[in-house]
Amino acid sequence: MKVVHYPHPALVHATRPVPRIDKDLRIQVGQMIETMYEAKGLGLAANQVALPYQLLVCNISGDPNQKDQEEVYINPVIVDRKGIQEDEEGCLSFPGLFQKVRRAKTVKVQAYNMQGEAVEITAHDLAARCWQHEIDHLNGIMFIAKMGPIARLASRGSLKAFEQEFRDAQKRGEIPPDADLEKMRQALEEGLNGHH
Repeated sequence: MKVVHYPHPALVHATRPVPRIDKDLRIQVGQMIETMYEAKGLGLAANQVALPYQLLVCNISGDPNQKDQEEVYINPVIVDRKGIQEDEEGCLSFPGLFQKVRRAKTVKVQAYNMQGEAVEITAHDLAARCWQHEIDHLNGIMFIAKMGPIARLASRGSLKAFEQEFRDAQKRGEIPPDADLEKMRQALEEGLNGHH
């Protein structure tokens, strides 16, 4: 399992709700947590590993030894936002790119845990930022869309470089063409409704 980088098409598609928690999903969640730690991330949305599901993992401590901080949530929705915080934000799908992004300071989130129970979480500061960032991903929204005009301007060169890198990798055959990536996504989405 690998983190996909901008402009991978998986990042712009809104993900589908997870209809059931099965063995496959548990295996994928385990792989997502490992992938998040390998990439030194605090959170990871399923479509960042090209899975079109409403699923995210996070560990605000960023420390693989702090297992008690690991969180896995399915079909999460932000139901309330309060306050404003502006701070540096990065993204595993944009390695090395950090810009100031304005977010709500506190969010209330409703989701399901891996036991299939409905939960409500209120998060502040860094945790709230992480939630907003990952839930945006699940809705096909990348953090560059949340940057102010100056940050966006400052990121232009990096974004061009990411685009060039992605297309070059496709030319070398390391990443399938967009049409094939689209087929893979559709197959995974169909698998959600049937049995995988």
